[in-house]
Order: sequence, then structure tokens, then C-alpha cells
Amino acid sequence: MTPHDDEQLDPALLERADAWLADDPDPVTRSELADLLERARAGEPDAGADLADRFAGFLEFGTAGLRGALGAGPNRMNRAVVIRTAAGLTAYLTRVLRERGDGDGPTVVVGFDARHNSDVFARDTAAVVTAAGGRAMVLPHPLPTPVLAFAIRHLGAEAGVMVTASHNPPEDNGYKVYLGDGSQIVPPADRAIAEQIAAVPSVAQVPRADDGWVTLDDSVVEAYLDAAVAVLDPDGPRALSVVHTALHGVGSDVVREAFLRAGFPAPAPVAEQQEPDPDFPSVAFPNPEEPGAIDAALALAERERPDLVVANDPDADRCALAVRDGGSWRMLRGDEVGALLGQHVIDRGRARGDRTVLARSIVSSRLLGAMADAAGLPGEETLTGFKWIGRVPGLAYGYEEALGYCVDPATVPDKDGVTAALMAAEMAAGLKAQGRTLLDVLDDLARRHGVHQTDAFSVRVSDLSLIPPVMQRLRDEPPARLGSTEVSSVEDLAEGVDGLPPTEGMRFLLADGTRVIVRPSGTEPKLKVYLEAVVPVDGDDGLPAAREEAARRLAGTRSAMEELTRV
Repeated sequence: MTPHDDEQLDPALLERADAWLADDPDPVTRSELADLLERARAGEPDAGADLADRFAGFLEFGTAGLRGALGAGPNRMNRAVVIRTAAGLTAYLTRVLRERGDGDGPTVVVGFDARHNSDVFARDTAAVVTAAGGRAMVLPHPLPTPVLAFAIRHLGAEAGVMVTASHNPPEDNGYKVYLGDGSQIVPPADRAIAEQIAAVPSVAQVPRADDGWVTLDDSVVEAYLDAAVAVLDPDGPRALSVVHTALHGVGSDVVREAFLRAGFPAPAPVAEQQEPDPDFPSVAFPNPEEPGAIDAALALAERERPDLVVANDPDADRCALAVRDGGSWRMLRGDEVGALLGQHVIDRGRARGDRTVLARSIVSSRLLGAMADAAGLPGEETLTGFKWIGRVPGLAYGYEEALGYCVDPATVPDKDGVTAALMAAEMAAGLKAQGRTLLDVLDDLARRHGVHQTDAFSVRVSDLSLIPPVMQRLRDEPPARLGSTEVSSVEDLAEGVDGLPPTEGMRFLLADGTRVIVRPSGTEPKLKVYLEAVVPVDGDDGLPAAREEAARRLAGTRSAMEELTRV
């Protein structure tokens, strides 16, 4: 290394990196960072840029917690970041308990999936909680996120931690935090926890126990399964064949047992995706929404000819459905499944007592609101994410278009891909007994409430700094027309609309009722655009024409928005 080489790097950056290296408890990430520092000091430009990115800041504690790429440094997921986060969370919980006059330490349930280092991060969390005087209870093995969300209230804990990156790529992991009511954290709790994390001086100063936490047995899984099966009518039809894929995640065993316990035949698994594999070898992206993700399930369906295809994401909190449509299989959109499950909740009379509200996220279809009105039930719109949906007072059912459904909020006030799959199977089996299908119900809903056709696209970026200029451009120069249709209203969601908290995004309403929402993703480096056209159905035979008109409106609006959101 020459002096000139070192001068190309910010001395403060090198100082921070050296300090982090000395404090890192993991030999793997220590070696990784030491190598990167050596290459950066040797003048490798890519190494210097990589180092700067890893130390651009502490991985942001935001949407439900942490999520990011595995690796060394404060802007990555690693043991040093997790230990600091666990210390901050425990300090926050201890403070809250003391303010309530409770001198005992917090009880925290810790779950983990099968991603790289999930079990390690779970053990580190348990070690920190235990050393701080709290009680840590760790789930017995890799399990779906809904089991963790259930276990919090079931075990009377003050909080829960789920180590998962859900449907993110293999190189990511995450740290999802729940409070004692089983719901994900929201402001101001997230900011207060972030402040406590920032106050942790070093990993070396965080006490960690060698043992003393509780490793739970499978009785907690049994209790979850009993609660999941209880959402169904015990006397309903059960004659239904299902193909299921877990997309290399942790849902296979729990879904199979849930179906058997409920009286359904065991789903036929996609064998190559049945067992957990943190590298997700058979899919380009382990998210059922992504093109190609459920191709293996659809190929198996062509051979098995089931009544329904069910796909869960890797931590099984999301659920996708595919149905036979004419001569081929079609994956239902999240909004279509949301409307179907909502109708089933209404028809089953599950919206009753002190739980009558049907809720949806702001980017989801307005159809559920129309259904609630027609049923004489309250409907509510929330910000995006189940951290908002799950805490709606009086919630009977909630969903978001990104394949998240909460069908049993009294037990799991979060999205749950297992109970959603069970309820979808119950609905499909009941319709099969009548000689009908899920598509018939979608037709009924369209005739009754109008065609609510949705579409969405994402603008992926490699640099998050590219997104704010696009949003600012939409604010400064909002379109007067989209395609051939006038824009009748423009709303800046950052200013708060319809009584909702401020959030980054823009909403446009067109003269023909078409709606457009643009917002940055909370979990991935992309800008998301959501479209919905609503077209009344004229007469018994008017459905095909209404759908054609809705498709035409969406196509024109999408084309215009693709131009406006070009990076």
C-alpha cells in the first residue's frame, strides 16, 4: 500500500471500519471485513465503494424491524448488528415495564426460519435477553412466522422476534419485531427502540448469557395448529385435492399437518421445493408473486389435476392460489384472493360481536369496501403493511394485495399463510360440492359491485437514491392526464389523507374512477405502482364487456405511468 492509495479513502471511514472490526464477535464476518479493508487500502475502487456502503449507516430499524443483505458492517445483517438490536429492544422493553411498575425483566419469544444464520441470530437474541434479566423462549426449530406471532400471546410474552427475510433473495436476512399483543411494531415504538439500539456503545459491552433461556417443545406448534383448524366449520365439505409448494421455505410440515388435522386430504407437495433450503435453488426469486416462482407447482398441477394450487412464501405468512381457468392454470391476483376470503368471512358470519371490521391496505382493491357496505359491516383502509392492518380495532378480517391475509385476528393479528390456505380450501371445497368454483364467486362479485380490475408494476433500482427524484418529479409536475383520461385529483400521502398517518407516496384519481398509487417499497429497492379500474356491469351478459373496458383503461394508464416513473 502506498500513502496515495490510503489518501483516496475517507480517514473517518477507515477509523469506523477498524473499530467495527475489533468489536465484531463473529470470526466469519471479521475475516470478510479484514479482507475488504485490505483491498480498499490497496486501492481497489470496487472495494472502497463496498466499504463505504457497508458503513453508510446502521441498518435502518423500520418496517417491522430490520432487513438487509448478510455481511460485515453496520449496514448489513450480521451478529454484531443483531446483538446491538437485541440489546436495544430489551432495554426498551425493560423501560416500558418499569414505567408500568413491573420490576421483572421482559419475556421475549424468539422464532427463526431456515435462512443462513437465522438460528445463530436467534441464539444471540436469547443470550442478550437472558443476560439482561429477561426470559427468552426460543421456538424448537425453524417454523413459519405465524407460529411466532401466535406464540407471543399464547405464552404471555411482552414481545416476539422472528428471524426471517420472508420472501427476499437468498443473500438477505431480517429481524421482525412484535409487541405483546401479537402485532408488529409501529410508531412511536419503532423510533424508541431505534434510539435504544443507537445508544449501545459496542458489542463487547453487551452482556450475553451462555445458557439459561428456554427452548420450547412442539406443544406450541400443536396449540397453533389447534387454533388454525378452529377457523373452519367442522362440518363443512372436505373433498378437495390440493398441490402445495413451500418454495424451499419452512411451511411444508405445518401446512400438511394443518390440512390433515382439518380433515382434508394431504396436499401433494412439489418435491423439489418441499424441504427448507436457504439458497432457494429452483426459483430466481422466492416470492409467489414473481414470474416463474410457482411454475413447478403449476407443472405438478398439470399432472395431478388438483382442485387448487396453494403456494406459500418461505416463512409461510403469505399465500398464493392458482385455479383452473379453461384449459390452463391461472394464479389469482392478491386482490382476487382478498375478495374471495372476505366474502367467505361474510358468508360464514365470522364478522360478528366485537369483531366486525373488514380492513384493507391503501394500495389494495376498493372491492372489499364495497362488499363491507353491502353487508352492513364497517370497512377500513390503512397504510400498507400488517403492522397497521393487524391493529385495527374490531378487526374481523384484513388483507393486503401482496398476498397477505389475516382470517383469525383474535389469535394471530398478522398475515398468516397457513390459516389463509385452510380457509381458501374450505371455500373451494364448499363450492365444489355445489358444482361451482372460486372463479364463479369472482364473477358474482363483479356483477354485484362492478369489475374491480387491478394491476401493478415495480421499478427496480440498484441505488435507492434514484427513487426520491422520481417521487419529487410527480409532486412538482403531477400529470394532468394519464393516457386519454383526465386526472381529477392528486393527493400527496406524505401530508396524510383520509385520517391516515403520513407516508411516502402519491395517489391519483382519474375522471373515470381509475386509481393510481405510487410508493417506494418498504422492504426492497424498488418503486411500486398500483393501478385499479372500476367498471359497472350492465345486465346479466355485461361482464365480458366490463372486463374488456377495465383492461383497456388499465393498459392506457399503465403505459403512461411507466413513462412517468422511468428512472
